[in-house]
Amino acid sequence: MTSEVVVRTGLTYGSGGKLMDVYRPAGASGPAPAVLLWHGRGPDERDVLAPVARATAELGVVVLVPDWRPDAADGGRTHLLDSALFARRHVDDLGGDPERIVLAGWSLGGKAAVGVAVHPAAFDGWRPRAVVGIAGAYATVAPSTGTVPLDDLRRSGRQAPPTPVWLVHGTADPVVDVERSRDLRTALEQEDWPVSLDEVATDHAGVVMTEFVLGRDRCLPSTADHAVAAGTRTALALAAAAGIPPTGPAAP
Repeated sequence: MTSEVVVRTGLTYGSGGKLMDVYRPAGASGPAPAVLLWHGRGPDERDVLAPVARATAELGVVVLVPDWRPDAADGGRTHLLDSALFARRHVDDLGGDPERIVLAGWSLGGKAAVGVAVHPAAFDGWRPRAVVGIAGAYATVAPSTGTVPLDDLRRSGRQAPPTPVWLVHGTADPVVDVERSRDLRTALEQEDWPVSLDEVATDHAGVVMTEFVLGRDRCLPSTADHAVAAGTRTALALAAAAGIPPTGPAAP
């Protein structure tokens, strides 16, 4: 396991000049697998995912965390598209392997990531190595595609080679009930897609190693035992999806 991480902050991507942070394992002997990790509903909140991004990079993964704005006129779709295009074009310059890119997201970002897996035509046919949905809900419209992931899966799930899907969800999540990930797992299994669901004993924020601070109206890093344990398991799932052998739940 890599212990040191190099963080590059404030890269710009896309025509709108949105910002992105990159977490890279230090001392890698060659191109590392990469994860493009989308934050949730709060606009431009890439910093919220810093704890879990760093924990994932410590496992040997290059992690790209872009800002995006769900409150944009198009729901943030242009930002999501631009960040994926940037990752595909430039991840090799950042120490990553363009053939081993995982698409992941938390909360609304998780729905967006799964949306791409089941409707790749919306992203120019791009199929990432795997997709990780963290505390997402999948029965409403995804900002990445403009369509409903569960509907897309049931309509065309067997028409293309399936993308492995990894799900992580807190069992005490008051924002997005864990049943939403259970529903997606069942639907994926029915379509013969490889899927894994890790249910962790934490809430919506804890699953990415944070806690919601009311006075700041924001999720901030947490050192609570449940958040550290859950965020570590999320990092393990991200790394396993990227091809680093898991030490936690079984791979799909």
